[in-house]
Parts: sequence; C-alpha cells; structure tokens
Amino acid sequence: MNCDENNDWGKSAAGVVVRDGKVLLARHTYGPGKGLLIIPGGYLKKGETPEEAVRREIAEETGITAEPAALIGMRFNKRDWYAVFRAEYVSGEARSDGDENSEVLWLDIDEALDRDDVPDLTKKIIESVKNGADYCSIPYQSRENVGEYSFYGKTAERSG
Repeated sequence: MNCDENNDWGKSAAGVVVRDGKVLLARHTYGPGKGLLIIPGGYLKKGETPEEAVRREIAEETGITAEPAALIGMRFNKRDWYAVFRAEYVSGEARSDGDENSEVLWLDIDEALDRDDVPDLTKKIIESVKNGADYCSIPYQSRENVGEYSFYGKTAERSG
C-alpha cells in the first residue's frame, strides 16, 4: 500500500473500464476491501485532478492504459469524497501490481454483479455503467443512502 505523504487523503477517484462486456477488477490486499474485487482507484496526489488520478491509478494497479470519458457518480461521507469515472480502454494487459492487489481480471459484468466478493458500492458503480449513465447526462439526481455514505448516480433504469 502506498502511504505517500503527497496524497490528498480527503479526495479519491476510480475508474470503471469495460471491454467486450467485461469489467476490470482488482482483488485488494489491505484494509476494508481486503480479499474483495473492486474497481481500480485511489487517492489524488496533491495538485492532481481526479481525471489525472484515474489514469495513474488504473495504470499503476492494473497495467491498463485507460482514458476517463465521463463522470458517472460521486460518493460522499463525513471524511472524504470519491469521484467515479467511466474510462475507455486504450491498451495494455491486465496484471497485478504485486502490492495493493493480488490479482487483476476482466470479469463478465453480470457475473461481477452476482458475486459475493464484489462489494455493494462496486456493484452500484458497475450497474451505473451497465445502464449507460453518464452523470452529466442524467436529467435528475438519485441519492442512495448505503450505510455511512451517499452515492449519487444512476443505478437503475427509471422512467419519468
């Protein structure tokens, strides 16, 4: 785990990369996510934008080069915020970083949504991408209270 003092501990960003119907996930080796498959992401470096952090974190954690394409959701709690982007695959082969994760894999989206080792927030984020939502294109905001945080984004098809 990178404990860099240049991190901005109150700000983090992550990216959902989908390729050929599969989502890029990494099995975490520490903290509350230990042993779970989550989307790549992490803390911003001081002076870094969320988009820059997403590019860097995906590359560092997975070996994949991806480009943030759209903001798909935000998670807030009393300590920090977390911006989530849909990111387009550019190049690279999935591999573990040997530190923050023990494996990186492309998993079928529907399988990821059914697995017990994919946490609820990650499922909500993947579901948002599956439903084709980009935050800026949503004509309304949905707010779902899940435990001690709120996630803003489109998690289900809704009419009206």
